[in-house]
Amino acid sequence: MGVYKTSDLKKGLKVQIDGEPYLLQEVDFFKPGKGNALYRCRLKNLVRNTMLDRTLKGGDELEIADIEEIDTVFLYKQSDTFVFMDSTSYEQYELTEGQVDEYWKYLTENLPVSMLLFNGNPITLSPPSHVEMKVVETEPGTKGDTATSVTKPAKVETGGEFQVPGFIKEGNVIKIDTRTGEYVERVSI
Repeated sequence: MGVYKTSDLKKGLKVQIDGEPYLLQEVDFFKPGKGNALYRCRLKNLVRNTMLDRTLKGGDELEIADIEEIDTVFLYKQSDTFVFMDSTSYEQYELTEGQVDEYWKYLTENLPVSMLLFNGNPITLSPPSHVEMKVVETEPGTKGDTATSVTKPAKVETGGEFQVPGFIKEGNVIKIDTRTGEYVERVSI
């Protein structure tokens, strides 16, 4: 297994600390008046979704995590388990509700999803940046409410609920930004 030296550290690297994978989210370099340079690091645990702050001295090393990103397709949900299939090897992977987290709102059948594997085991997923979903339940808009500042809740086919403009009706297909959970536009079919 390789290592990153402190001079190699940058945002987005995946490292392993005490046998667990972390994503490097922030790296601040500073050099006190005398002594070694210091690197303040903020890391996110990719298994438990917790944050870790660590200060490293110049010359320290961090182990490279055995992380692999694969392209999968969401197949179905069975009780509290979500089933995905690798797009190239057709191998199936299962994630729990805890691992899927808030992304369940965006998972429609056959949705392409990036999955992270740590030592060959699935740990988390990333949906595409935008998804299109059908509105299955929403209040009717009042006549004349065409201003985009008026919003209302709308339930989509996955069971997720999003704020949409007042002109959206049941049966409309809407585009949602998965990074923010916000409505983007109505999709014409």
